[in-house]
Amino acid sequence: MVPKILYWVGLAACITLIVSCFMPWSYYADASIVNEAERTFTGFYSFGNNYGKPGKFLVGIGVIVLVLMLLPKIWAKRSNLFVCALCVGYAIKSYILFTSCYNAYCPEKKLGIFLMLIASIVMLVASAFPNLSLKATDSKK
Repeated sequence: MVPKILYWVGLAACITLIVSCFMPWSYYADASIVNEAERTFTGFYSFGNNYGKPGKFLVGIGVIVLVLMLLPKIWAKRSNLFVCALCVGYAIKSYILFTSCYNAYCPEKKLGIFLMLIASIVMLVASAFPNLSLKATDSKK
């Protein structure tokens, strides 16, 4: 029962991760950024591309995890656990990078960064308990 529920929660977390990359992650009210529209950073935009585009990697990982969750093969479930662990590590790195203080200034954290972090952790938990029924094999060969 629990693996079946975690399967659907994991699929929802994959979609949430992809959507969160397009949402605002942080707001920098820093005086060095003159244009107001450029002060809000997402997974695909940071001023001057200083923080890179982690949204590209996270969307790619989200799609891979989604496909691996849908495949009913044991190798896919094992690979999914590795890919989800990689995703959590990268999500933690991105969270620290986008929300760290600099020059005695701390950016305002937005909803997207929290959704990205929580969705990646939920994906890891869901991949640890796959919804897969194994067939009994004949041991008398």
